Amino acid sequence: MKVTAEKNEKVANMIFASIYPHYVNRLEKNGRTKEELHKVIEWLTGFDEDKLLALIKEKVTFKTFFQKAKIHPNAYLIKGVICGYRIEEIEDKFELYRQCRYLDKLVDELAKGSKMEKILREEKK
Repeated sequence: MKVTAEKNEKVANMIFASIYPHYVNRLEKNGRTKEELHKVIEWLTGFDEDKLLALIKEKVTFKTFFQKAKIHPNAYLIKGVICGYRIEEIEDKFELYRQCRYLDKLVDELAKGSKMEKILREEKK
């Protein structure tokens, strides 16, 4: 599927705090923990738990959430299909949408039981 400006804008304006509980519920249903979710979010964004919880409390949009983030330099290694979109084919002009899909993909891998070492991508030496 192709990302559109409308789709990008819709995601940009969604409140992170409204989606976060869905991540937690999905993971806990699959035997994973909120702590593991926080570790994955910290890897991707640089937000420690205090900062993450502050952003949730502030009810920031995904746009603000990712503007404040320091995206991990290895995030480009997150590939594959999530929500019908091939992450590596999302155009650069829709970087925010790609970043949201990065997070969705990491949550998906965690829910499916992937090992943390695999989820937190390292460059191959």
